[in-house]
Amino acid sequence: MKILVTGGAGYIGSATASELLIAGHQVVVFDNLYQGHREAVPAGAAFVQGDLASREDITRLFAAHPGIDGIMHFASYTLVGESMQKPLLYLRDNLVNAANLLEAAIDAGVRRFILSSTANLFDDPAKLPIDEHERIVPGSPYGESKFFIERLLHWFARIYGLRYACLRYFNASGDAPTCGEDHDPETHLIPLILQVALGQRAQITLFGDDYPTPDGTCVRDYVHVLDLAQAHILAMESLDRIGSRTYNLGNGSGFSVYEVLKTARKVTGHPIPHVVGPRRVGDPATLVASSESIRRELGWNPRYPDITAIIESAWEWHRTHPHGYGA
Repeated sequence: MKILVTGGAGYIGSATASELLIAGHQVVVFDNLYQGHREAVPAGAAFVQGDLASREDITRLFAAHPGIDGIMHFASYTLVGESMQKPLLYLRDNLVNAANLLEAAIDAGVRRFILSSTANLFDDPAKLPIDEHERIVPGSPYGESKFFIERLLHWFARIYGLRYACLRYFNASGDAPTCGEDHDPETHLIPLILQVALGQRAQITLFGDDYPTPDGTCVRDYVHVLDLAQAHILAMESLDRIGSRTYNLGNGSGFSVYEVLKTARKVTGHPIPHVVGPRRVGDPATLVASSESIRRELGWNPRYPDITAIIESAWEWHRTHPHGYGA
């Protein structure tokens, strides 16, 4: 298939674009490079720089690359904290940009769509691990914006016959040999810890150690970026066979902040000093997703479920790219 990957110069999008090429698909990457990196786009993919806020850019994209069979949509604003400060950047722009893309896709005859959604839809789960039937309580304007897009897909399916999959996941982590995690600002735990090991920051701050968990720190679900990429590919390839679906993605068992820190110390051989700060407002003690549905229906099986393997892959990339793609 010929797949359009929006946000394909970003962390998860570039890894997925690379895996699509390995699987034998053609890839077109569309990215405005706001957070993405041109160097992250795999060599075998066509690259178009443009913005989903511009209908003209999107029209030119489909005119220049006819015959697109499906879309994987990663492009969005994704910082939970920023969304609490700039809600319209998320509630308006993420939704409008997705609507622009979907309108052009329908006009171009594209009827397959995979949304990179979020488990930030579940800020107050009634049970753990979190499955697809859990009530939707978005934890931020970012999470709410993804839910808006999920509802948009529902109506495009009913009205235009679009087939789609929404993939909801927590902490994308780890790195691929050819592309890695390079954000500005960096907000994710594992790369922040590795910055200490690289001497780029003095210590890491743990936000609270008095949660009702085995070691007092928050427990989260970490999924390797290549496992997420495979889930997107399996979902795309299954749309004609089983129709539209929503899946939660997770390892099924979480890792605490202390576990991540201790593993990083072992992997890097660095003491990685830490301090304990106050809890962050709104941080639940434990968030772990159930991936039983996608495992059963699509045969998805994470290749890197162990936190050691995840951190080893991240350390290899950050060690060889200490300044990200600018190195």
